[in-house]
Amino acid sequence: MNFEFSSDQVLLREQARKFLGEKSSPKDVRRVLDGPDTHDAALWKAVAEMGWAGTAIPEEFGGLGLGYLELCVIAEELGRANAAIPFSSTVYLAAEAILAGGTDAQKQKYLPKIAEGALIGALAWAEGPAGSGPKAIKTRASGGTISGTKLPVVDGEAADFAVVVARTSDEGERGISLFLVDLNGPGVTRTRVASVDPTRKQAQIDFNNAPAEPLGKTGEGWSLLTQVLDRAAVLVAFEQLGGATRALEMGCDYAQGRYAFGRPIASFQAIKHMLADMYVSQELARSNAYYGAWALSTNAPELPEAAATARVAATQAFQHCAKNNIQVHGGMGFTWEFDCHLYYRRSNLLALTLGSLSRWKDILVDRLEARNAA
Repeated sequence: MNFEFSSDQVLLREQARKFLGEKSSPKDVRRVLDGPDTHDAALWKAVAEMGWAGTAIPEEFGGLGLGYLELCVIAEELGRANAAIPFSSTVYLAAEAILAGGTDAQKQKYLPKIAEGALIGALAWAEGPAGSGPKAIKTRASGGTISGTKLPVVDGEAADFAVVVARTSDEGERGISLFLVDLNGPGVTRTRVASVDPTRKQAQIDFNNAPAEPLGKTGEGWSLLTQVLDRAAVLVAFEQLGGATRALEMGCDYAQGRYAFGRPIASFQAIKHMLADMYVSQELARSNAYYGAWALSTNAPELPEAAATARVAATQAFQHCAKNNIQVHGGMGFTWEFDCHLYYRRSNLLALTLGSLSRWKDILVDRLEARNAA
């Protein structure tokens, strides 16, 4: 089993890093953070022109048809650049849901436009404090319409359509199905919600008899959602890995250039230990993310466990590195002028995007126990 990327994939990484270094600077990220825009529209257009949104979409549906390893490479660089675009919502979640459960007609309708950047998608799943488990789903769908409230929806304000999780009966998980809803159509109201990371703005979406198109078979929505979340967990893990790596680099650079008592603070044991701990957590996340990439790209039976492991390790690493990067910077790290808080914000957003860390720990334990019992 080879955990190294190929020479072509390494070249893709180098090109992506250079491109994002020019197009997604901290100044560009701050413009979205401080302003009213839902995302960096110029970057989204540029990324679409590069073909990144269609990396894993088959050529027959307008994509590049490269594969998930290439998408993992791009995801890591997007995380490293802290890109303020709805890439994960559109590509990892909405597009994957359509690929997994859509009809040929639905794939032909949505996927080419996603690949060219003409459509932004979102996953409308959680329902506020009630949580995101099957028992928490109260949104109802019947007669071709859907009614209920989804909160929060990451990139929900920017999205053109949403994959909505709704209940069609009271039969537990068997009563849940997925639907495609035009967010610019009738019966849809969107309200911006304050969040820790305004570079990826969130929304409350209220559906009032909004027209809804079934996605996948009735009653199989929860199973399909679980499959999509597993695949997205690996891709988001790479974004988190990229962010953790950049936070570690920021801490190392500052520690080597900042002097106290006549020597770099990087020479102080406390700082050394802090940076070493950051490195260990980041490398552990990398190992698990690479294993997840293998499982995703080969559709291996181990994917459920690999996805949960990658999700847990990457979430812990990004939060750890982002927080300790601020500590290494000392008092300056807490200021608005320094960029440390940009990664701290993103680390906390991504920690909840697919469900909380504690939820994924429970999922991992359950899956490992089930595999051992099999």
